[in-house]
Amino acid sequence: MASLLVLFACHSNQQAEKSTTTDHSKNLIQFVNPFVGTKNMGHTFPGAAAPFGMVQLSPETNQEPFNKDGRYNPDTYAYCSGYQYADSTIFGFSHTHFSGTGHSDLGDFLIMPTTGALQLEPGKAGQAQSGFHSSFSHDNEEAEPGYYQVKLDDYNIHAELTASERVGFHQYTFPEAEQAHIILDLVSNIYNHENKNVWTFVRVENDSTVTGFRQTNGWARTRTVFFAMQFSKAFSSYGHKKYDDVTYNGFYKRFDESENFPEMAGKNIRAYFNFATQADEKIKIKFALSAVSTQGALKNLAAEIPHWDFDQTKQETQAKWNHELAKIDAKMPTPEQQETFYTAMYHTMLNPVVYEDVDGQYRGLDQNIYQSEGFTNYTIFSLWDTYRALHPLFNLTQPARNNDMIKSMLAHHDQSVHKMLPIWSHYSNENWCMIGYHSVTVLADAIAKGTTDVDLKRALKACQNTATVPYYDGLDSYLKLGYVSNEASAYSVSNTLEYAYDDWCIAQIAHEAGDQEAYQAYLKRSENYENVFDAKSNYMRPRLTNGDWRQNFNPLDTHGQGFIEGNAWNYGLYVPHNIDHMISLMGDKDEFTDHLDRIFTTEIEDKYIEQNEDITRDGIIGNYVHGNEPGHHIPYLYNWTNSPWKTQERVRMIMDTMYSNAKDGLCGNDDAGQMSAWYIFSALGFYPVLPGSADYSIGSPLVQEASIHLDNRQTFTVKAINQNPEHIYIQKVELNGEVLNFPTISHQDIMKGGTLTFYMGSAPNKTWGIRN
Repeated sequence: MASLLVLFACHSNQQAEKSTTTDHSKNLIQFVNPFVGTKNMGHTFPGAAAPFGMVQLSPETNQEPFNKDGRYNPDTYAYCSGYQYADSTIFGFSHTHFSGTGHSDLGDFLIMPTTGALQLEPGKAGQAQSGFHSSFSHDNEEAEPGYYQVKLDDYNIHAELTASERVGFHQYTFPEAEQAHIILDLVSNIYNHENKNVWTFVRVENDSTVTGFRQTNGWARTRTVFFAMQFSKAFSSYGHKKYDDVTYNGFYKRFDESENFPEMAGKNIRAYFNFATQADEKIKIKFALSAVSTQGALKNLAAEIPHWDFDQTKQETQAKWNHELAKIDAKMPTPEQQETFYTAMYHTMLNPVVYEDVDGQYRGLDQNIYQSEGFTNYTIFSLWDTYRALHPLFNLTQPARNNDMIKSMLAHHDQSVHKMLPIWSHYSNENWCMIGYHSVTVLADAIAKGTTDVDLKRALKACQNTATVPYYDGLDSYLKLGYVSNEASAYSVSNTLEYAYDDWCIAQIAHEAGDQEAYQAYLKRSENYENVFDAKSNYMRPRLTNGDWRQNFNPLDTHGQGFIEGNAWNYGLYVPHNIDHMISLMGDKDEFTDHLDRIFTTEIEDKYIEQNEDITRDGIIGNYVHGNEPGHHIPYLYNWTNSPWKTQERVRMIMDTMYSNAKDGLCGNDDAGQMSAWYIFSALGFYPVLPGSADYSIGSPLVQEASIHLDNRQTFTVKAINQNPEHIYIQKVELNGEVLNFPTISHQDIMKGGTLTFYMGSAPNKTWGIRN
């Protein structure tokens, strides 16, 4: 691989004088609508953040607990990102969020400005003035990348938010008030439960500076976040209320800790800071985060926002967004599609997030403090989702960041007592969500595309360690039997398919590292998908330890059939590393085409999805579930049949029906950017069906023209001739004037720069793209 990196660098230097630089003068944030989310599931993030910023400052519009009456509360799922557009209340503005993940955490350090008599209970959304929450109207709300503003109607306060990477910047314009308050709610969490907070500590350093930390036990079971909070105006008094049953308080009982006592400690605390304000007086707050210490938070604050100029920070952060959005200069057919495209781009740059202080210190997986060397540390790796398209997109638009993310994954491995790469990790914790070991895919994809400089032997060893931990999710069964047995895992078939693909990725890394023994071993393991294919039923299906097929099998059901968030009809097609052989197992190309057609045209009954909260009608076409990730490659599988034109048809249908610039413009959770990354690739006309290889599969472009400004100073342009809503079929494709006969383009072709030209028409060209 080293030789490829050298060639890449030489080519970049030789062509530098010919390159076209990105035009960052364009105001691309005007095409972003941060309110675009989902109808019934977790909304994406509408608040203020820098690209990939640790601080994601956003309103909380309701507070649904994780449990009610000792049972899971399904309403909490709608608030996995804290915000729902249908709501008309705001409980405050907190500093950490996920972007539309299927499970959740975070929601740290909620701030709420109020006036009048002090109220420390948040109240209930359906009961006006029952607490410190406020009503609001969308008529008085605005969101842009890096900026959010709203009027809090109950207090006549104008709230504005912006942020740098590690510091949230609040600006509250108050009315005249003898009693004005800033509430710091340290009880509030997303996916909150009575034991979520472990401990909270706050110090009032002086009349305008507060520091502290909170440790929580949630999806990340040992998560500590430190903060430093500075006010632009000195508060006149302060205090807190403790919501704990205090068993022992030592000799602190000699103090009245509730008012004007500069230390606050407990499990659940709400603090307040009092002011008197003039009409239209602005009180500003800078709120810095650190995973290391309060000193680290203070350093972050001083380094990133040393001033009190709110507009300056807003302009600087929005300039960063323009810079990142300009990496793809796309012209879409309609203004609505232009907004959909750049909103998707915005969504792809919310997670993962920078997870280190300005001096490079960060908290590791073992809870010790490390100094990053040669990389920036990142966190929030929703890998079962994002390995499919988000990280491959980063290899085009964010290769340096993706390289840092890979090094962060390797650091995670080194700090892991299991010696495993991340599965689903955030904030110095492995939360073990979903299946597979897809860090290896992200590694293999970057290595295949020449965008990482990691040591290949180190990477291979980390992958091998991860793939041989016997107690991880049926892996012992997989290693012994060549498949995950039904007894070993409720998701035995999905696990087997994902492991087999991941093993193919490890084989590619081994090949690049020159380890032929490992290459052959993992290549053999990658064939294990065959062991769960039942030729009699023609489906992948659960298998018992003794080798028998499990009885009572229903290929349509998404519950209890050996698949996670899918069924045998769609998830059973997950063999991206050997699609031709998968097709031959199921018959021939025409029979496989018929199977794909039935997926898109056979309506799935409610009874088959009712127990799966990640699958809703909004994201379903027939039996194809675009609102969830396992099937994202399926529309492109026609490219391996005698009907590539059907890929073009299906891809355009999905873009037209599953995405829009409306408030419910996503058909499922964005899952940290994966749903949006699928759209970006597909709108450009190609998609990474097989991450870990250098190839993309061609679909049907939605752009009229788009230029990808690459980090090597080259520009790759996509043009669609005769583009319109009826012209969804490819008539001909040319790469730099040379006719492209097959529906594949390589990453290396893109990196050289040039032009990919699609000639579109209203009727399919049924001979184009057919493989021999």
